[in-house]
Amino acid sequence: MNITKILLAGLIGGAVAFLLGFLTFGVLLADFFQSNAGTASGVMRGDGEMLWIPMILGHLGIGMLIAYIYGRWAQISTFATGAQAGAVIGFLVAFAEDMIDFGAMNLMNLTGTLVNIIVLTIITAVVGGDVGWIMGKNAAKG
Repeated sequence: MNITKILLAGLIGGAVAFLLGFLTFGVLLADFFQSNAGTASGVMRGDGEMLWIPMILGHLGIGMLIAYIYGRWAQISTFATGAQAGAVIGFLVAFAEDMIDFGAMNLMNLTGTLVNIIVLTIITAVVGGDVGWIMGKNAAKG
């Protein structure tokens, strides 16, 4: 296991996750998720109140998780294989977390919950593809 490759791939994966999350949840589907929110109140931070450091750290965490799995156990080194594995990881994590949240809290209705699972699966597939590509790109360098 080359820790440098894992760190580089994880950082790039985290940056991709952050960018795709912002574009998807903050821009493209913001109105959709607003209209599919549950009745829980006070759970979303208002405009200008976003805590950026935890947001960045969380996205870096998913990039590092995928990079560690690929570099330590799976030996994934292509975009295609990385995207496939990323989709599975993303689906399982999103499905588990969203079903628990849906069962325990009133954050989103079922439609919002299911769309969130799909969106997170797609984002994690792209992140996984990028991580796999970086792992393979640097393979010759050791």
